[in-house]
Amino acid sequence: MKWMLTTIVAVFCMTLVAVAQDDAVIETTFRGTVTHSGVYNSSAVRVQPTLLWQYQISRPARTSAAVTESNVYVGSENGTLYAIDRLTGDLNWEFSTDAPIVSTAAVVDGVLYVGGLDRRIYALDAATAEMIWETVTDGEIYASPTIVDSRLYIGSRDNNIYALDIETGAILWQFDTGGEVWSSPAVVDNVVYVGSRSSDLFALDATTGTVIWRYETGGGIDSSPAVIDNIVYFASYDGLAYALDAASGESVWMSELGSQSYSSPAVTEDRVYFNTMGGYLYALDIVSGDIQWQFEIGSPAYSSPSYAGSVIYTLSEFEGLMYGLDADTGTELWRYQTGRQGDYRSASPVLYDGTLYISSNSEGVIALSGSSAP
Repeated sequence: MKWMLTTIVAVFCMTLVAVAQDDAVIETTFRGTVTHSGVYNSSAVRVQPTLLWQYQISRPARTSAAVTESNVYVGSENGTLYAIDRLTGDLNWEFSTDAPIVSTAAVVDGVLYVGGLDRRIYALDAATAEMIWETVTDGEIYASPTIVDSRLYIGSRDNNIYALDIETGAILWQFDTGGEVWSSPAVVDNVVYVGSRSSDLFALDATTGTVIWRYETGGGIDSSPAVIDNIVYFASYDGLAYALDAASGESVWMSELGSQSYSSPAVTEDRVYFNTMGGYLYALDIVSGDIQWQFEIGSPAYSSPSYAGSVIYTLSEFEGLMYGLDADTGTELWRYQTGRQGDYRSASPVLYDGTLYISSNSEGVIALSGSSAP
């Protein structure tokens, strides 16, 4: 009996550790996971959402929210990073820099990592905002950090992708891509996948920064690649969506999107979803790349679609409308006015525990509550 009790307690503890580790990665990294799937482990918002709370910010907030059990972290063009209580919308702390913050933060093991247009990468205590270290690059940082195996990977407008030690901020290696790096890296099986405005998608050894392969497209790549089941999905300024073999870089399929795309994909078992500057959201068959349906957003979309509970969530650039769509059919379920947008909005919807969190040019940060139906 004692042996059984000990075993049960051990299994329970292991489960708690696994859940804690999973939460540290899934909800607090740009695009949901280090693979950048754009898929969130949350129940769906299937009916017209209602405002739960709003935190007003004096300047546009363009970063996608980084959400933990305690806080919602959002950066602003006023150079301030805010930690907002997830349940109440009250401010817990703020951290000021000398330039706008458009990089989405990553929070791992109680430490927050974020880049700024002041050319710096910061590590802060996520609970207090006390600075642990800062590292200076030679360019503004629009990309978001990815944390894997005690390393931070991030791109800069100085053309480089950097690998840093997360304990000290020391630069372990840097690689010149030949163009500005606005794309945020996905890291899978010790390989860093990242796009560049040089028109190339790179696969780099995560330990050394050595090039494994590169794939040239017909335009710059701001799209952050998603790496799912050994396939790399991304879009390019050339108006095409791509699927490449993750090991070799060989083309699996290409699909015409009708206009250039800055969007990072949302990837499910069946489909790949992209926003475009032509004002459409496309759902592509994951195997063939064929367009299964398209939805007119009504204006250009710099942000990326997000997925949770068989619903796709997407934002228009100028009207500021957020849509909830049936992921299988593209049928509109609801729409919500998130305030004035425009000026190259980059924030994407983030879901946590059945709540939508979105940054706005005019409304600061809003939390929307909806149906918790799976």
